[in-house]
Amino acid sequence: MTLFKSVRKLPQSAIVAGFVSREAEDVVARQLLRPLFPTDGEAMLLAGFDAYSRLIGFECAPGDRAGRCVIAPGCWNRLLGIGVSTIVMAHNHPSGIARPSDADLACTQEAAHFLRLVGIDLVDHLIFVESGHFSFRNAQLI
Repeated sequence: MTLFKSVRKLPQSAIVAGFVSREAEDVVARQLLRPLFPTDGEAMLLAGFDAYSRLIGFECAPGDRAGRCVIAPGCWNRLLGIGVSTIVMAHNHPSGIARPSDADLACTQEAAHFLRLVGIDLVDHLIFVESGHFSFRNAQLI
């Protein structure tokens, strides 16, 4: 079951539970994802893994002029075409605020629903900031 609430109604306990400090990040977050984010804008990364948790595909969707990330159908097509079993979404907030926006919540909900329809698990959606990252999974939003 997926729980999604408006940011204005998102309890502080979910924000606290979802935040992982930079020092506590796992190797995937620290060494694979974090180095790929630009410092001057937003970008969305999609990492696809096979049934054995091996990275087999990687897509990057740069942000637009408004700072929003749009995942083009081609990104999904390339990942689905190589037989991924799970996907981790990640993007950065150059503002330094790890709290998910309404757009972040909607994007995650839509992606999870779409992927569920095709038999793929959305493992997590991470929002990176300088001091750490927010995990939708840890906050029980996925």
